[in-house]
Amino acid sequence: MKKIQHCSTCSIASVGGIESYLNGLLISLPEIYDPQIVNSLDDIDQSQSKLLHVHDAALLKSLNNQCPAVYTLHNHNIYCPSGSKYLSNQKAVCDRQMSLLGCTWGHLIDGCGSRRPQTIINNLSRAYGEFAEIKGLGITAIANSDYVRSQLIANGLPASQVVTVRCGIAKPSSPHLPLEKPIHDRQHIFFAGRIVPEKGLDWLLRTMPRLDARIHLDIAGEGWAMPQVRKLAEDLDLGDRITWHGWCQREQLENLYCQSFAVIFPSVWPEPAGLVTLESYARFRAVIASAVGGIPEHLEDGKTGILVEPHNIEQLAATITDLANNFDKARAIGIAGNELFHAEFTLDIHAQRLEAIYELAIAKFHARSSSASSYSALRSNPNQGNF
Repeated sequence: MKKIQHCSTCSIASVGGIESYLNGLLISLPEIYDPQIVNSLDDIDQSQSKLLHVHDAALLKSLNNQCPAVYTLHNHNIYCPSGSKYLSNQKAVCDRQMSLLGCTWGHLIDGCGSRRPQTIINNLSRAYGEFAEIKGLGITAIANSDYVRSQLIANGLPASQVVTVRCGIAKPSSPHLPLEKPIHDRQHIFFAGRIVPEKGLDWLLRTMPRLDARIHLDIAGEGWAMPQVRKLAEDLDLGDRITWHGWCQREQLENLYCQSFAVIFPSVWPEPAGLVTLESYARFRAVIASAVGGIPEHLEDGKTGILVEPHNIEQLAATITDLANNFDKARAIGIAGNELFHAEFTLDIHAQRLEAIYELAIAKFHARSSSASSYSALRSNPNQGNF
């Protein structure tokens, strides 16, 4: 029996966001998915697949129209040569559409990516090529937020070709409970993510001196900007108010979520979706997140979490202080977030929504193939259409 195959240059044996996502999908719908990830479309007979679900734009050029296909965007790369959509020198989200002049200026002047000429040329060539592939193929592009969908449409992809299917994550393997008073009394907040400028750890650190000295920040993650943020923490005299946990195994992460009264998600770049919000929901923890990119679409402000403007230290400090002083509010937000998670954002719900997309793509492909066959038959026998 033909099955749906996921296509990615990544391996599910690796550790990463896309890899974990694919592994979760394979587990959620084993009856329709082939358990093997396709790393190269040139190595398979595509006609033997029920549908190809492509997760890597580099593979689009190898689709040969022998079976239905859909493509999921997991990042901005297909319409943003640098992939960041963030102008680091301006500390602002990039609102430009992709263009040779604008994107070259962004790399060289605004700090959106590398300033090396060959890298800029390679980035532009890749992005333009991949965007042309998806537009020419006409297959459904799955965006993980309306923000991403809007970017695709703004850059020229027909609205009818793009559908939003928001992310889902697996339920925690270990049980979690709503926030309890002893945990709240410990006054720990939690940051989980890569230690790179766009994740916003620097302005979270600058917020710490404005908070009550009892509030302690746990940081889980690694990244190339670690020396800079460690130096910043030292300059701010935050030594005993921060614990640097580095890269954490899943069990340690679960414990850090449990021991916090709030999770801080201070990204300054436009996250396509932002899974930290969902991870917090799944663990009954209030999340304080930047109002940027696709993050606000996953959060009911004031109910399941609280949105703050990126770089607004006063607002972030006031929001953390409010939850630090109000156990009932922090607990209620965590419970509401968990309810929303189970209603909208589990991996099982996400997989069901994908199934509906697959069915439409398969029906569209076969209808188009049938029409093409009828047209070919008519061309070969012109008198067939005469009555």
